[in-house]
Amino acid sequence: MVIDAAIHELQALLGERLVTSEADRTQHGRNETYYPDTPPDAVAYPETTAEVSAILRICNAHRIPVTAYGAASSLEGQHLATAGGLSLDMTRMNRVLGVRAEDLNATVQPGITRKRLNEELRATGLFFPVDPGADATLGGMAATRASGTTAVRYGTMRENILALEAVMADGTVIRTGSQARKSATGYDLTHLLIGSEGTLGIITELTLRLQGIPEAITAATCRFASVEDAVNCVILTIQSGLPMARIELLDEMMVRGFNAYAKTDLPVMPHLFLEFHGSPAAVAEQRTAFGEIAAEFGAEGWQTADSTEHRNALWEVRHKAHYASAALGTGGHIWPTDVCVPISRLAEAVRQAQSDAVQRGLTATIVGHVGDGNFHVGLSVDPGNAAEMEQAEAFTSALAKSALRLGGTVSGEHGVGLGKQKFMDDEHGAALDYMRMVKAGFDPNNILNPGKLLPPQPRSPK
Repeated sequence: MVIDAAIHELQALLGERLVTSEADRTQHGRNETYYPDTPPDAVAYPETTAEVSAILRICNAHRIPVTAYGAASSLEGQHLATAGGLSLDMTRMNRVLGVRAEDLNATVQPGITRKRLNEELRATGLFFPVDPGADATLGGMAATRASGTTAVRYGTMRENILALEAVMADGTVIRTGSQARKSATGYDLTHLLIGSEGTLGIITELTLRLQGIPEAITAATCRFASVEDAVNCVILTIQSGLPMARIELLDEMMVRGFNAYAKTDLPVMPHLFLEFHGSPAAVAEQRTAFGEIAAEFGAEGWQTADSTEHRNALWEVRHKAHYASAALGTGGHIWPTDVCVPISRLAEAVRQAQSDAVQRGLTATIVGHVGDGNFHVGLSVDPGNAAEMEQAEAFTSALAKSALRLGGTVSGEHGVGLGKQKFMDDEHGAALDYMRMVKAGFDPNNILNPGKLLPPQPRSPK
């Protein structure tokens, strides 16, 4: 068999770092959500760019699918080897290759996680700001164009990557971008690879923008009588130009989930979780300005967290939203989805999502990085309950259509992967054909994460 010949060559290259055991294959076929397990045929653990290049040359020659794997925290199945073949586990390529504090950048391998990078940066007074919640690998975050709680202030992965090294499907190693803050030369391949979900190349090195650790940081929470009041408070805050570092919405069901899972005792009302960065004077000014806005919308229960310990505890609760959502259901699985809309249409989108979930009899939490119009819905589902899964499918389709109708996108953060391919034509129209041409040019044998991001091309009528 072709796969056996490829495995033989890969074993000669990698030795014990090419694994076909059932335990490893099973581990690499799992995911955090409702997708069925899809074990690959083999798992490779490269340690250098040269090894990644050699692996792809072998797989391309044998037409073996290759799916990159990091922390496996993606929510749309991007890391699942649905076509079989090789799972390329990048977690051993996890070093910081260089920190240039004077230029506010660092070069890292893709397998390092964001938390470990920030631990290594601590002595420099710098940090990497993108925080999706999960302790994801930087390569995976780049491939899925991750963002998170701090995107309202610091941007997404798209804004925080200066340069990449990547291995193409045929094994060719390329470099895109530079340490310079801007460039006017050539096609922007850096930003083409960011968000391509491993379908165009395998990222083996990243040069990242860094930020100075703020002199003062304060977190806070407050609650509102309704989601509309909370969202309208966010809208006015952003429109007023307040430089919020984080501004997160929790609806009533999400608060119930946190109380059940994290043993918090929050009043079951919509909440905002906030954070302010800057000098002590600037933080005080931001807190006062936000408090005045929040008061207009009936905010109550204002609490602050100034110490590192208390701030970390607050955001640890927020980052467990996925598991807290699961605590509300009986099926043990979450169907997660997200959309992003213009900030002026946010209240309408959230209100519609809540209403639709109730009408369909679904247990749904809403939590979001609402400062940039992005919110997430966690549907508690039982994959064995066909009727419930049908309702969840209908809900996500309605939510996507609502986001597009309001001038938004079907995903601000989770990406496309498996679950959102069916919406790509509605969002991108004729541009989807050009995306397919890009894919064919970069990966003519379709070995890189096949079956992800781009929906299958419909057959022409006979």
